[in-house]
Amino acid sequence: MIEVLGTVAPRRRNFLSLAYLRGAVTAKEHEMSDVKALAAQFAQAHESGKTLVLPTAWDTWSAALVEEAGFEGLTVGSHPVADAIGSSDGENMDFSEYLKVVAKIALKVSIPVSADVESGYGLEPADLINRLIEAGAVGANIEDVVHTEGDRVREAQEHADYIAAAREAADAAGVEFVINGRTDAVRLGTDVFEDPLAEAAKRIQLMQQAGARSVYPVALKSADQVQTLMDAVSIPLNVTAHPVDGHGAGDLAALKDLGVRRISFGPLWQKWLSETTAEQFKQWV
Repeated sequence: MIEVLGTVAPRRRNFLSLAYLRGAVTAKEHEMSDVKALAAQFAQAHESGKTLVLPTAWDTWSAALVEEAGFEGLTVGSHPVADAIGSSDGENMDFSEYLKVVAKIALKVSIPVSADVESGYGLEPADLINRLIEAGAVGANIEDVVHTEGDRVREAQEHADYIAAAREAADAAGVEFVINGRTDAVRLGTDVFEDPLAEAAKRIQLMQQAGARSVYPVALKSADQVQTLMDAVSIPLNVTAHPVDGHGAGDLAALKDLGVRRISFGPLWQKWLSETTAEQFKQWV
């Protein structure tokens, strides 16, 4: 079972998110300072050497549960948000509607919020980052499968260049934005890559060089796979764990012993809640 980790920082109301929801996307200086402070806090946590558990929320209710439990930050997942609003994953949501969800979450909680933006929803990196910051996000997953182009897989350097441009935009805004560079090389497997693990290693190295502050090679199943890719980079490597069943490499204690420094739940928390609730409801039908 995954345990609670981390302490909550003093409450810092995200006024920039409130401005975004009201349609006033140009923040006042004190509003932007809140986002900058949260971003610095989030970036420092990634550099601390400890294991960050960042549960994946999809609305203000789930986000509040994460904060109340004592976690140091949270992720907003495109898949669970899409399910919650009656859409589907794969960049099928209206990005403006998705950002409204992110902004509401950022306004609700005082901990850092990182948003999954898939491959960028067809936006230029600077536009993507600026809109995320306006919504109150201080981090983002950016992946290499471009769903808006028929699930085209970006070339390794092409994706690194996108990450680099996103990093440049965040730095220009003065925000220590945490880019979590994702690759689906292992998930896509030998149908796409001759050696998926080696391809993933190359891609995460390029993303680190481009300015990612963590990397996210999805679909890792074993401790050996995790270790191989952790050895390829010096920044935190994100693994997806089940909130009850853990990961193929073990529970939280095992992942910490392995040296994993970032864990999220992806759609698995929402899926587990759905399955558990469906089972409980059977007695009432």
